[in-house]
This record gives sequence, C-alpha cells and structure tokens, in this order.
Amino acid sequence: MVDSIYMAELSWPEWQEKIANGAIIFIPVGATEQHGPHLPLNVDVILPTAVCERVARQVGGLVAPTIQYGYKSMPRSGGGQSFPGTTSLDANTLSLVLRDIIRDMGAHGARRFVLIVGHFENSWPVVEGLDLGLRELRRDGITDTTAMKLEYWDFVHRETLDKIFPDGFPGTELEHASLIETSLMLLLRPDLVDETKIPQEGRASFPPYDIHPAPPGYLRLSGVLADARGSRAEIGQWLMDDHVSLITQAVKKEFGV
Repeated sequence: MVDSIYMAELSWPEWQEKIANGAIIFIPVGATEQHGPHLPLNVDVILPTAVCERVARQVGGLVAPTIQYGYKSMPRSGGGQSFPGTTSLDANTLSLVLRDIIRDMGAHGARRFVLIVGHFENSWPVVEGLDLGLRELRRDGITDTTAMKLEYWDFVHRETLDKIFPDGFPGTELEHASLIETSLMLLLRPDLVDETKIPQEGRASFPPYDIHPAPPGYLRLSGVLADARGSRAEIGQWLMDDHVSLITQAVKKEFGV
C-alpha cells in the first residue's frame, strides 16, 4: 500500500479507504503568472501546494492535484496579463473546473474539502465554483458535504508582519513577487530564485481604481510591486510556521479533527 498524502499517488482503493475514514481533501488553487525577473512562473503553484501538504499532514488529509492556472491578473495586484508566459483562465472556466472536481469527488464519497487559494484574483471564481459544485451534489441527494475556502496569506500573526515590516506592511496586493513571496520561495525552492535579478524599484503606487486597458506607464515594468530586497529563507520559515499552525487550528475547529 502506498502511504501518501498526495491523492494522485494513491490507487483508487487506497483513495476510497482514506475517504471512508473521513480524510479531508485539500485543493490548492494556483496560477501560472509572472513574478518578476527573479522568480519563476509557478510561484502561485508552489506556495499553496506547500501549505496544503503541511496542513494535510497535521490532520490526516489528502492533497488533490494543484490547479495550475488561475484567473486573470489585475494591474494593481500583478499586471500579469501583460507579461509573456502568464497563462490564465476566464473566471467562468476556473469556476467550472472547480465545480466538476468537487462534484466528482463528492459523487465518489468525499465529504470534506479545504480550498486553499494561492493567487489573489482567484478568490471569487473559487467561491462560484464551490457553490456550483455543492449545488450539483445537493441536486443528486448528497447534502452532507462541508467545504472551507481560504487564502493562506490571511493566516499570519500580526507580530510576524511587524517583525518583517518594521516600517509598515504594504498590503497583500502589493506583495506580489516581493519580500513575502521571495522569502517563501527561498525557503521552499531556492534553486528557482535568482537574487541577482531582484529589482531595485521599491514600492509601487496606484490610484484606488483600475483602468482597462492599462495606459502606458501604469504597470510596473518589472512585474514586482513592492521591495523584495532583504528576502531570506528565515522570513519564509516564520511565515510558513504561521500559515500552517493557524490554518491547522481553523481546519480542526471546523471539522472537529
């Protein structure tokens, strides 16, 4: 028997047995998007998958294959659509992918899900996909399914952010490809980080509205929205420790494990 928390590494009888024993399925919802000249396109795949893997180990869960494409990046939180390599889904497409995944897993006995978002713009399409999946299960007479949806970056202690950003936290949307994501990547995949290419631009500034299409000069040419200088694996470990401990607490509370 294969004893893995990764669903895709199990045989169907092994998956069925774990689900029958109440295993929670964790679904990382990522993106393939530019993250500046110093980070790879799959940052938003690596980070939520790592969080799912660590939390799943704490609660006896299973990690489903990561959704590797996300909803379109917006100018004020990445501007990824203007950068080569960024490959995105329409909101409706992403929602329907999630609907189908939840519907099929539910039809095969899965009753507990945790959707962990790893890309800022995925949030509302994920809500829609979750709602549609649960609606189809109810239509088929399956009414005992419970799901959590969360963004991993919301689970961090204020003291940790104050330690990392003594001059003030710029906000999640401006941390695209910046200190937080770079530090987490230095912790998880330092081989994919080129620190010599970290931009020297500092923090971006945007008006409190969007313009479509983005006019010349509106986007950060590097694709990095705040300062990634000073990133360290140690900072990544502080963040990961918070993410895992706080999300684990929330999952245990909601699912009684």
